Amino acid sequence: MAGELLLLRNAQPARLADVPLLSIPLFRTAILDAVWNEWRVSTLFGREADGHVELVVVMANDGAGQLGIARTRLAGDEFLSLTPECPQLHLFEREIAEQYGIRMTGHPWMKRVRFQQPLRLGASVFEGAPVAGVTDFFRVEGEEVHEVAVGPVHAGVIEPGHFRFQCHGERVFHLEIALGYQHRGLERALIGGPQKKTPYYLETVAGDTTIGHMLAYCHAVEGLSGARVPARAQALRGIALELERLANHTGDLGALSGDVAFLPTASYCGRIRGDYLNLSAELCGSRFGRGLLRPGGVLFNLTDDRIATLIERLDNATRDAVESIALLWSTPTVTERFENTGVIEPELAEEIGMVGVAARACGRAIDVRHDFPTGVYRFANVPVMTAHYGDVNSRASVRWLELERSADFVREQLQALPATPVRATVPPLAADTLVASLTEGWRGEICHVAITGSDGTLSRYKITDPSFHNWFGLALALRDGEISDFPLCNKSFNLSYCGHDL
Repeated sequence: MAGELLLLRNAQPARLADVPLLSIPLFRTAILDAVWNEWRVSTLFGREADGHVELVVVMANDGAGQLGIARTRLAGDEFLSLTPECPQLHLFEREIAEQYGIRMTGHPWMKRVRFQQPLRLGASVFEGAPVAGVTDFFRVEGEEVHEVAVGPVHAGVIEPGHFRFQCHGERVFHLEIALGYQHRGLERALIGGPQKKTPYYLETVAGDTTIGHMLAYCHAVEGLSGARVPARAQALRGIALELERLANHTGDLGALSGDVAFLPTASYCGRIRGDYLNLSAELCGSRFGRGLLRPGGVLFNLTDDRIATLIERLDNATRDAVESIALLWSTPTVTERFENTGVIEPELAEEIGMVGVAARACGRAIDVRHDFPTGVYRFANVPVMTAHYGDVNSRASVRWLELERSADFVREQLQALPATPVRATVPPLAADTLVASLTEGWRGEICHVAITGSDGTLSRYKITDPSFHNWFGLALALRDGEISDFPLCNKSFNLSYCGHDL
């Protein structure tokens, strides 16, 4: 299997000509053999090459810290689906079908992903113009079986997404999730870059994950250009990434408390989330970290006085978080509601390719910071926090454990910032080159793949947000549960609509 995939480290570039161009049977075998040997699929996507569609796969071996890359070229517009043998590919294959008009023969659930126009002119395997939400939903027939439709417009400030439940009384037989209501054509807009507007696109892939996606982009550009990032900039990037994790994990734990009407933690965490966001604003003027990261380093530095202020405010926020979140674990009515709700078995999490907090809550010890370290994480030990029951309680517990570790990390980095510049010159990108860049956003693994053409500009840029791997996990978490569990399960995953829709 290793001989069929090009083995690379995270953000290590490779000449496109060196990426194995396999026959279709060998490409299929390489993927299935890798999965059988405990690799997983980080991304699978299409690109146009010499008038044909190429499929490119990036496999991840967490234990060895290796990425395996291969491609195949389709002679026509048909590909025998791998989904029946490898379920974690089901959404990737649907995406390729929608974007390039490839018929995935034998795919068990062929539907639109984003309701977008094909990337290839005239290429479509679906009937009619793409209208968001217009599709044939799965339906369970039977006496007293009923259907509940939620969204796409929701109460409160929330992005659009449609949920279709098949129920018998309160029991959920099946949940189907339809997204794609805000497809922005983001990947298409990146072609021909990098340009002045490119970083602003990347900062808004998912607004609550600005640092995570920008860091993946920066590593990709630096890999393609050979830029060397100063040590102080690497540390500041790590601080920003962990502040993003702290803010979102705190907010999620507060929201979970609100979903079970436990108002003390809900109200405290809402305020403390703001404290962590304000620490990001102290770094760069933006509570979401916009304008901080750029290829070659960062655009803002810290003085000694501001470092001392940040440490003091971090300690205050973390102390308050510890006290307020401890109320959750000491309140039996909360843990009783969390435990055994929305369970995903570890084997199922692995089979469908879940990543991040949701996967670690099922006992899967996978974390890019530990398994594929780049930047400051090459020198900082970040333990992988896991739980083992795959329920709401486990997903909440992993968030809490990671919150503590992230606070320690930020404090340690602030106390020992290297005395170097914060930005380096970025040379032009290498031509006809590919790089795969992984980062561990607060939801989970972010994967960016950048491919340059003969002129050194981006000819294809593929983004895979962790939500793309995990939305199906939310659907499975509701099976045989009660429909009243949905808000709690949904918040325990807290997936991104726009990160999926792109």
